[in-house]
Amino acid sequence: MQISSEDTSFYYWKHRSHPAHTISASLQTHNKPVSALDIVGHQAARMCNMTFEENSGDNSSERMESVAKALEEVLSSALPQGCITVGVYEAAKSLNADPDNVVLCLLATDDEEDVALQIHFTLIQAFCCENDINILRVSNMRRLAEILGGVKPGGEPMDLHCVLVTNPQSSLWKDPALSKVNRFCRDSRCLDQWVPVINLPDR
Repeated sequence: MQISSEDTSFYYWKHRSHPAHTISASLQTHNKPVSALDIVGHQAARMCNMTFEENSGDNSSERMESVAKALEEVLSSALPQGCITVGVYEAAKSLNADPDNVVLCLLATDDEEDVALQIHFTLIQAFCCENDINILRVSNMRRLAEILGGVKPGGEPMDLHCVLVTNPQSSLWKDPALSKVNRFCRDSRCLDQWVPVINLPDR
């Protein structure tokens, strides 16, 4: 059973103080077969909305700055470990070869009018959503280039329109900065924002 954002909002506000059997009754009134998975799904949706209600004050510029800083820390930590893949085509090959090894995908551009690039972005976004890969749109490519070095060893400029962070052999998964970024992505999906945007501030 698919639960739309509209259904989620309706059931949260109507049943936020009621137990699971009330949700079950509501589903029955919609002439839908009720299963344990339906009830668990609605309970999870309620918890997701409650988390956002409790932390609504966190969805401010202060929180965005905190997530941007955490993202910089993730990139700075992953780079020396060889856990960064840059470039639209290189990223596409890596995603196809081993999607389970990708922990974060960044799409960056300062030119939203580039139609060809937007098509690539749409395909990558769809792939990441299907494979449960956290994905962010990043603005300020100049700052992104500063963090990642900006050029390849031969002096050729990097294609930073797509950046993948892959799973290292060490404990990057346990990095609090990565956990913060992942939580932001997860929370954004609860608000139906599947590709949230983060601005990297100039330093």
